[in-house]
Amino acid sequence: MKFENTGIENLTADLTRLDEIMEDLGLVRAGQWDYERVTYDRKFELQKDVYYLRVQGYAVEGDVGAHHAAIKLMTPLLGKHYYPHGVEYGEGEDFPKSLVDQCTKILAEVKAKVEAVNA
Repeated sequence: MKFENTGIENLTADLTRLDEIMEDLGLVRAGQWDYERVTYDRKFELQKDVYYLRVQGYAVEGDVGAHHAAIKLMTPLLGKHYYPHGVEYGEGEDFPKSLVDQCTKILAEVKAKVEAVNA
């Protein structure tokens, strides 16, 4: 599912600062990057199901590999993991309201922190 109109779409932040903000909110970049893109994930385990909140971005200047880049954020996603196939983000998926609400709150915090850094 896409989280439309969160306000973080098109925000831009320095990679190092963005890594700190995301880590503080439980979103991990780990090895999910290339020289132009980054992906931050937060894992949620609810009963027997596993979900991922994913925030992606791409470098508008600089190089992710060199740890010096300005990252423009994209529309966040929520997906459900199906073993062994992977994560599905389709609109046909059923996501618990409590999880959607929790993700919405996290995304609002991302927005506020990135805007504060950019102010």
